[in-house]
Amino acid sequence: MLKVAIIEDEVLAAERLEQMVREIRPDAQIVVKLQSVADSVKWLKNNSADLIFLDIQLSDGIGFSIFEEIKKDIPVIFTTAYDQYAIRAFKLNSIDYLLKPIRLGELQESLNKFQNLSFSSQPDFDQLLSMLRSGEASYKKRFLVRYGQILQKVEVDDVAYFYAFEKNVFLSTFKGEHLAIDYTLDKLQDVLDPLSFFRINRKMIINIRAIKKMYAYSRSRIKLELTPPEPKKVEALVSIERTSDFKSWIDE
Repeated sequence: MLKVAIIEDEVLAAERLEQMVREIRPDAQIVVKLQSVADSVKWLKNNSADLIFLDIQLSDGIGFSIFEEIKKDIPVIFTTAYDQYAIRAFKLNSIDYLLKPIRLGELQESLNKFQNLSFSSQPDFDQLLSMLRSGEASYKKRFLVRYGQILQKVEVDDVAYFYAFEKNVFLSTFKGEHLAIDYTLDKLQDVLDPLSFFRINRKMIINIRAIKKMYAYSRSRIKLELTPPEPKKVEALVSIERTSDFKSWIDE
């Protein structure tokens, strides 16, 4: 029997994770679900588990701080909504992570890794916390764009959406400006704050503040009405494969 502890301050997220763990590992016993650093420290002082799912940002602090008080060699799989900087930290420490919203296939891979690898010690939480904090301040803050001989500074908060059109990528400001930038959408995904920006399809990334209305569309897709309106040849349509993640992003 696999004894699992879930440390997650979002009740629905914890319940969903529990259901997925049970689906993948029917032999798993969820011994406890905890919502805070304080409760986790208290529980771990007198109890243990074979595996911990740990949300990084809890209601009363960073999840890593639990292990400043509790010295137990329990394998940890992190759940996180943070960007690639945090993910690099997890990889460097040879532990696993799940990027929210958690998907069943990714959870399966993490549990397989847990089963196949030997965990001899805890990760370096001090290093993780340091790298995480350095990553928090690393999102793109502004863009320098050029048209003709004119250079213009555009703050990220002023961008309503980004879109690809005829081999170029443009940003659209809330004022209705459309400016070409020297970025790919893939690169933009790496440098934009995922709490504010979401890639709805292969050709468009939107700012959550740009959403005016949302409509149910064919094949379970979602049609968006944006402010300002997108160009005629650009469709603000959440693709089928992105719909589930989009709903989770909106319902954060």
